[in-house]
Amino acid sequence: MKTNVTAVILVLVTFFAISFITNILGPLFPSLVSDFNISLAVAGFLPFSFFAAYGVMSIPSGMLVDKYGEKPVMLLAFLMSAIGSFLFALSPSFFMAMGSLFLIGTGMAMLQVAINPLLRVAGGQEHFAFYSVMAQLLFGGAATLSPIVYSYVVQAMSAGETSGIIGFFVNTVPANMTWLSMYWIFAIVSLVMLVFIFVIKLPKVELKDDESVGAWQIYRELFKNKTVILFFIGIAAYVGTEQGVANAISLFLERYHGLDPVTVGASTVSDFWLMLTLGCFLGLALVKVLDSRLVLKIFSLGGMISLTCALFGSSDMAVSAFPMVGFFLSVMWSVIFSLALNSLKDHHGSFAGILCTGIVGGGLASPIIGIIADTTGDLRIGMVVVYITLGYIFSIGFWAKPLVLNKTINLFQNSNKKEEVL
Repeated sequence: MKTNVTAVILVLVTFFAISFITNILGPLFPSLVSDFNISLAVAGFLPFSFFAAYGVMSIPSGMLVDKYGEKPVMLLAFLMSAIGSFLFALSPSFFMAMGSLFLIGTGMAMLQVAINPLLRVAGGQEHFAFYSVMAQLLFGGAATLSPIVYSYVVQAMSAGETSGIIGFFVNTVPANMTWLSMYWIFAIVSLVMLVFIFVIKLPKVELKDDESVGAWQIYRELFKNKTVILFFIGIAAYVGTEQGVANAISLFLERYHGLDPVTVGASTVSDFWLMLTLGCFLGLALVKVLDSRLVLKIFSLGGMISLTCALFGSSDMAVSAFPMVGFFLSVMWSVIFSLALNSLKDHHGSFAGILCTGIVGGGLASPIIGIIADTTGDLRIGMVVVYITLGYIFSIGFWAKPLVLNKTINLFQNSNKKEEVL
């Protein structure tokens, strides 16, 4: 099958745009708390608004794609993202932020559902794994870049730069809310993507039987399956861990070590996403030589140890250890997702929709961490939630019983054969 290069580029750029928009909340958290004068518990409902959209829209989005196709759904998704970004940029308030983030999250959920089958068809099934890894690398690259752009823009505005787009932000964004410039950037990115998608002709996607989204009856049946529920919680635990840590980094470094959230905080969050991306390479190698369940257990323990160093070590240790948490999180999503799909004989498309709905876990962790932190007066105690979610992920390595195990390479096979010959 001939690769549709233009469509592949579109999907890869879409992955980049999704991540660039999605992963900025962490660096913004200290500013949101101070400028809106809200508690950590209340601030936690901002990421909840975003990730709740995944819980609400993942399954319906699959049905929309089945009925109308990928292109209309992608156009609608970026339109919602643009509207949400513009609303918040023009009228910054806490309640507008919640509504705006829900709209943006809805758009991102729709895109996640639409672009994976499109990538398989546009790139060709035989190249799907390669392009999927490339997409994840771009996703990580955008998450790494987003905090750097935020830091640069805010510092340039504070320095009084008036040229180009910085000048537009200086004249448009309130002087005491320079971080709001990021939502103007998100709106611009969404509009550019709208035009990009509109002018490109996309290939028709024919879903395999096990990829198609089923009727509500299938979902009701699946939710009666204990394995489905356990892996749904697993995905929720992973995203809760990822977002719980990412959203706490900048605020933690400011509160406990007095480090500037715009420079050191944003840089550490950027390093967190960079290490999460780089860790994928080691993860890819390990699952070729080890049972993926063992890899999951090793990386879960590594995440707990790194988190402990970050929370209770010195400022220098915290700045180094938080990114290491990202490194150990790197393989968890793909391993949990593959273990889940390999644990069910059929209805993989519907099951994948349920698993994506579990992304709502990313919104649940932050409010719970905030409530505990506000009640106890200690963010470290609030972060106990992350130990619980990592503990659950660790347990998956013990109870998962996939019907198909990941294929591994026996490094000692050739040497053993030589010994037999001798």
